[in-house]
Order: sequence, then C-alpha cells, then structure tokens
Amino acid sequence: MITWLNGAFGAGKTQTAYELQRRLKSIYVYDPENAGYFICKNIPTELSKNDFQDYPMWRTFNLSMLSYIAEHHAGDIIVPMTITNRRYYDELVGELSRTWEVRHFILYAERSVLLRRLASRFEGRNSWGAQQIDRCLRAFGTEITEQKIHTDSLSIREAAEQVAALAGLTLPPDQRSGLRRSLDTIATQLRHIR
Repeated sequence: MITWLNGAFGAGKTQTAYELQRRLKSIYVYDPENAGYFICKNIPTELSKNDFQDYPMWRTFNLSMLSYIAEHHAGDIIVPMTITNRRYYDELVGELSRTWEVRHFILYAERSVLLRRLASRFEGRNSWGAQQIDRCLRAFGTEITEQKIHTDSLSIREAAEQVAALAGLTLPPDQRSGLRRSLDTIATQLRHIR
C-alpha cells in the first residue's frame, strides 16, 4: 500500500512519515523532492522553472519509481509530498491508484500554526514554503479535498497514529521515552533542512 501524505509546508508530512517508519520497520519513506532537486541542479538555466513539479519528467520519474518500489517492496510506502495542482495529482496519485492501493491524506493546519512551525525550522515569513501557504490552503479547500487530518493541536506521534488508523496500519506500542521521541524529531528535522 502507498500512503500519500499531502499538506502545506509545515503541516508535518515528513515528521509524520518518519514517525510511522520508526514505529513500523516495514515502512519505506519515499521522498519525491529528491528527484526535483536533481532536476533543478542538472538543467540549463534557460529551461529552469520556479517549481520542479512543473517538469513533466519529475512526475514521470516519481510515478515510475513508486510503481517499481510498490511492485518489489514487501512493506508499505509513505510519500510525504505537497501536491496542489489537480492535474499533477491525477498524473501521480490517480495513476498509482489504478494499479496499487493508495491512501491519500491531507495533513491540515491553520495558517498561523504553519507559520509557527516553519519558524521553528528557521524558515521566515518570506521563505518559499511560507509563501506557498495560501496557495496550498486554497487548493485543499477546492482542488484536492480528500480526507483531512487536522494537525493544529496534534503531536507528531498523534498525527502518525491517526494516519495509521485511517490507513489500516497496526502500529506497535511506542516504547520510547519522551526524550527519545524529541531527539528523533530533531534528527528528522536536521536531516531535511534544504
């Protein structure tokens, strides 16, 4: 099964994905951003776009990779990726759904909460992610409106447990101490600073 975690920047997609992986070792976290960064670093300037999702090869590559992993990986796949363009959503999530069981959840939070979370990872109000918040919230109200999980008052652990319950994943009890959970969260955050 593929579980796609959508949401605005700061909604908790990456943290939730890695929390699920820590709790259920058979989960593989696939990050489509990596293909986007590769494309951006390896394309002539005159062909560059503001958003790597606008490159058709980004969508094609991620569709191929996710299909390959789904076919050969015995466990579940979690995909933490913001996607707000309905056509791109159909090309990826919709197309994957034709062959594989795909669950799609929007991790949703209010604008003020998203800005506070972005600030906690040293992204100010003028950062790329902060500038996308309104576009994302608008899209999740009109274009891509599948099941929302409101994360405003949820811890990462609680968000992961809600995703797991809705996706039909059985998580073992979390035996970590509060300190260990905090260290795991910080480690995930540091690994994903771009």
